[in-house]
Amino acid sequence: MVFLENLKSELESCRPKLHELHDVYDIDNCGEKIDELHEKAAEPGFWDDLERSQQVLQQTRQLESKMERYNKFRSSFEDIEVMLEMAAEEDEDTQAEMTDEIRQEIDKLQAELEAASLETLLTGEYDASNAILNFHAGAGGTEAQDWTEMLIRMYTKWADSHGFKAKTLDILEGGDAGIKSCSMIIEGENAYGYLKSESGIHRLVRISPFDSSGSRHTSFSAVEVMPELDEKIEVDIRPEDIEMEVYRASGAGGQHINKTSSAVRLIHKPTGIVTACQTQRSQFQNKDYAMKMLKAKLIEIKEREHLEKIEDIKGVQKEIAWGAQIRSYVFMPYTLVKDHRTGYEYNNVNAVMDGDLDGFINAYLKSLSLGEIER
Repeated sequence: MVFLENLKSELESCRPKLHELHDVYDIDNCGEKIDELHEKAAEPGFWDDLERSQQVLQQTRQLESKMERYNKFRSSFEDIEVMLEMAAEEDEDTQAEMTDEIRQEIDKLQAELEAASLETLLTGEYDASNAILNFHAGAGGTEAQDWTEMLIRMYTKWADSHGFKAKTLDILEGGDAGIKSCSMIIEGENAYGYLKSESGIHRLVRISPFDSSGSRHTSFSAVEVMPELDEKIEVDIRPEDIEMEVYRASGAGGQHINKTSSAVRLIHKPTGIVTACQTQRSQFQNKDYAMKMLKAKLIEIKEREHLEKIEDIKGVQKEIAWGAQIRSYVFMPYTLVKDHRTGYEYNNVNAVMDGDLDGFINAYLKSLSLGEIER
């Protein structure tokens, strides 16, 4: 019976989050709003305005998804309540068997409620967007380039585990090993909202596999995270401010990709920002992606520096300078990954390198919502 009482207490701890989601999702008015949207969709000529009709359908899907998700949580909560009542009426042996199943159901509900609560923190203008990640190896040659490649793998693993799609846009390999620089896009709902926490300097401490003396090395790599902007968002970039270079792609690819000058590099003259793409089949497609990255970078700097307009960006010297690391990954003499902004720590460094980043992302989002750290 003591175990059952403990389980009841844990289940009750889920109730406040359930109520919170009820209010955040505005469940009381959700049904009425969905009915109104269905009425709009049934109006004559609804499909004549394609842009408006798509907006209505998207809003309908979002509201229906919230209703469905909340109802699923509530149903799970009520089912576990019934299971606890049934277990209380059984003998000790049966109770022992049932408590294992109840334990699993409570753990599952707690995890799902936690994930849903975190999603409610993603209220930024671009949080729902895809994420563009740029990687730059710091000083240190092969050691730093190998660290950059490890980070690229880490974020690719994270994306795979969350059902997101990671795609390389541009890559510059190191001379002996590793990656000097890389641009990639991670596609999926709220990808930028989650990954914006990863922008900054990442520090590695380990025994270098490239040093025969077995000494400990510290390496740095910079990660920039930007939202992929909607095509409707206009960014005022003057054509005369853009210098375009074309070159042959150097990475893996088909015959067309490697043997024609289809890769594109864009240089924004006023700021010195450089973006590039080489993985698409045509020069036009590569230019389109490079321009998307340039626009995203300009807007990211504008908002972070609290500037009125893009033209106020005078240069990116501050952006490319090495600053204090946001996170340290220690492999030796002990194993620990620590985020220096939130204080969150995790001692399973191998799991982190395999993409287990949710603890760090969640801690950042919570701290951001409480105003403890500045974006």
